[in-house]
Amino acid sequence: MRPKLTDVAAKAGVSATTVSRVINNYGYLSKTTKEKVFRAMKDLNYQPNSLARSLHGKKTQLIGVIFPSITNPFFAELVEQIENKLFNRGFKIILCNSADNKEKERDYLRMLIANQVDGIIAGAHNLGIEEYNKVGLPIISFDRSLSDKIPIVSSDNLKGTFLATQELYQAGSRHIYFLGNPHQIGNPTDLRLQGYQKAINELKLTAHIHSVNFSESPNLKSLSIKKLLTQHHADGIVCTDDLTAILVLQAARQLKIKIPAELKVIGFDGTAFIQEYHPELSTIVQPIHDIAALLVNLLLKRIEYPEQPLEQMQYILPIKLLRSQSTFNLAE
Repeated sequence: MRPKLTDVAAKAGVSATTVSRVINNYGYLSKTTKEKVFRAMKDLNYQPNSLARSLHGKKTQLIGVIFPSITNPFFAELVEQIENKLFNRGFKIILCNSADNKEKERDYLRMLIANQVDGIIAGAHNLGIEEYNKVGLPIISFDRSLSDKIPIVSSDNLKGTFLATQELYQAGSRHIYFLGNPHQIGNPTDLRLQGYQKAINELKLTAHIHSVNFSESPNLKSLSIKKLLTQHHADGIVCTDDLTAILVLQAARQLKIKIPAELKVIGFDGTAFIQEYHPELSTIVQPIHDIAALLVNLLLKRIEYPEQPLEQMQYILPIKLLRSQSTFNLAE
């Protein structure tokens, strides 16, 4: 049976009130008393109730982290970085996988509120969740417009696809397609389409936009990609994420299309996983370490100083181009 606070008090030979004061670091207590209580807690494997601490006005040291899916290497690496940085600052996370389900995200949000988390880092893709305006907790958003009052951290999405399109042009592509979600809904990632269009206009080329949804299965994406490659004359493709770019490379091999001689491909994200297991892919690298650090720093600042406004509401971090064999034959 799970030990209770009274069990700790009995083992330490003190009152339950004293145990509560030790746990909440309230009032003066001798070093000897604290050591007895902590030793009893360790012996009994007693874990303080975070909700009870919050009712006494104490921090729970819990942070809610909401992302679409940690099966995606980008989100997996970002969540890992966030968790490590929060742990080093004395916080633990409750990880919520919202997928592309608005109601699921709402339920997780209610759960986080019920568990009295100290703050939330949100990076899911669902829209129109009004509860974010009513949470009453410090929240920092990644790549998503949640509310005018919630700061956003993102990488330079517009410059990323602008550089990607220029890279394909410099490599010789003249029929450059954009492969991703064409719907502009007000989030920072929508700037990837704008970056492509900006470069196409400056290069005086014709824009070609081929729609694939981020949440589609690999099989459905592959069917759409093969249709693009067989029915259109694309010699360059800008993908809005690396996993889609890998599917393009796979489809091209199946269709006997030579990379990069006949088709040049560039992705977006540049995770350690992609760089290690698919080093042939040119990609736009997001600074995952810096994104995680900024998300954590901003959230903890809001938790510590809730009345102090942040210097800005939008933070855009620089990206970089990683050139490889999917755009240039580096052996030449």
